[in-house]
Amino acid sequence: MIDQAIGAVIVLGRIAPEEAWRALRDVSQRTNVKLRTVAEHILDYAQGGTLPEPQRTELGKALARYRRSTDTGEPPTTER
Repeated sequence: MIDQAIGAVIVLGRIAPEEAWRALRDVSQRTNVKLRTVAEHILDYAQGGTLPEPQRTELGKALARYRRSTDTGEPPTTER
């Protein structure tokens, strides 16, 4: 399930697999929700469902962080 969620984040965020893993992990840590639960929610979201607001907010932030690092070729930032 986690691997499938990573795949969804790759497509949703147009980021590399390593950054997708980091984004998924960031959402879990910053919302205090188990990684497997976040993965379930993201898979549901990718299929047209909803994503809980705190997770959606953190996913957006994570995608912006890692997309920016991919675009510039620089290491990702650790901003909060």
